[in-house]
Amino acid sequence: MNRFFALLGLIVLAACGAPAAQSQPSTPRPAVTQEAVFAGGCFWCAEHDFKAIAGVVEVLSGYTGGHLANPTYQDVITETTGHYEAVRVTFDPARITYRQLVDRYWRLIDPTDAGGQFCDRGPSYRSAIFVTPAQKADADASKAALVASDRLTAPVVTQVLPLGRFYPAEEYHRDYAKKNTLRYNAYRAGCGRDARLRQVWRSAS
Repeated sequence: MNRFFALLGLIVLAACGAPAAQSQPSTPRPAVTQEAVFAGGCFWCAEHDFKAIAGVVEVLSGYTGGHLANPTYQDVITETTGHYEAVRVTFDPARITYRQLVDRYWRLIDPTDAGGQFCDRGPSYRSAIFVTPAQKADADASKAALVASDRLTAPVVTQVLPLGRFYPAEEYHRDYAKKNTLRYNAYRAGCGRDARLRQVWRSAS
């Protein structure tokens, strides 16, 4: 399903007069970093939310989990390639561990939704944690702890899957929230992402 096309008119109007993105001072890159890959619906939103986590160095939107080499956005939205919209998160393990990152991930998604995330429906918008063999135990343990906590009112359906090749998304999708702030905010509000997150996690607090 194409990305929430019902909001197209609102998004286009909101984009008029959008301010230019402000440059931010760069910080030194840690000498040692690690990577993790997550799917959580719209990669614009996942990218934005992961960037706000202390210890995250870089987040890149892209596609993974499918069978087509070098997929484009237009390929993926046909829902025939098997790909998920995903993000590759580069992080500083001296500031945040992989397990801590997975624990934070749950709060960024609706782990009870098997059909997509928020207004975006279809297989490419499902949530998933894509793991290397070294990461699998931590991801499984984090999911098991969430399930055992009985904090959610519906079953956790987010899968832990083997990590295959990650394909970076087209340039115009990257850092979308910063480059196209008004369009992004209109999309996110209209999609109901934050309202649904409050609803899902209020009972879990």
